[in-house]
Amino acid sequence: MFKRTIKFYNIIIIIVLLLLAFYSDKITNNYTKTETKRTISEQASSFKVYFIDVGEADCILIDDNGTYTLIDGGNNDDGNKLVKYFNELGITKFKYVIGTHAHEDHIGGLDNIINNFTVEHFLMPDTTVNIKSYTDILKALQKKNILYETPKIDDEYTINQSQYKIFYIGNDREDLNENSIVLKLNYFNTSFLFTGDSPAYVEKTILSKDLKSDLLKVSHHGSQYSTSAQFLKKVNPKYAVISVGMNNDYGFPKDVTIKKLEYLDIEIHRTDKEGTIIVTSDGNELYFENQKTDTNG
Repeated sequence: MFKRTIKFYNIIIIIVLLLLAFYSDKITNNYTKTETKRTISEQASSFKVYFIDVGEADCILIDDNGTYTLIDGGNNDDGNKLVKYFNELGITKFKYVIGTHAHEDHIGGLDNIINNFTVEHFLMPDTTVNIKSYTDILKALQKKNILYETPKIDDEYTINQSQYKIFYIGNDREDLNENSIVLKLNYFNTSFLFTGDSPAYVEKTILSKDLKSDLLKVSHHGSQYSTSAQFLKKVNPKYAVISVGMNNDYGFPKDVTIKKLEYLDIEIHRTDKEGTIIVTSDGNELYFENQKTDTNG
């Protein structure tokens, strides 16, 4: 009788231990999943892309949890205003400053940025042009002992939780727009495609790349010579941002470009109508707000 009782209790103990092991594993897995979600949410809590209103020009600020990247710097007259605005945001240092190509409406204010902030890396196509904006940049770089770096196609950069990849860069001496650096930014499950002033020729060249992006910075202020239908379908963005000046002399953005975006039900945002456009990513979705900024010289 005593031996049978011991056997019975041993069986009960084994069953209890198996049940505890099963539920302990289930609880641990659920806890791990919850912890993963919490961690991603925390890491993705402060990521913003500013499409700054610089009139008929481009200037994009990326804030990845306090680490800053600047793509283009508006016109010459925008430089001092951008310095003031970045000071108000509490910025003292840029990890990367990128000039997509050597037109004044993209690099005009970059010498002011170089002269007034710490810049770790300056990236731009390998080109030589005899314009004041470009020579001012070279002087500022030399003064601050900063290297002029030219990236290569497929180069990748990681900043905190965001990854950048260079899709295109040219060295055309005739058409500077064809030099435009095109790069994609991934931040968790959200993505941005920045295109400079790249024309349809460049868009066709990079069709084999992983262009799919949530947001497209429309090339060349909405010119009719960019944003081809084939390219737009490959990118397939939810949102498009056009950096463009109010009542500009070029008639940008062109109706044909707007119609292509509307045909694909892409939500359009424009700096001439909204001012500075601030896009926040939580790692899964993008959220938009507008701000009137004194950044257009």
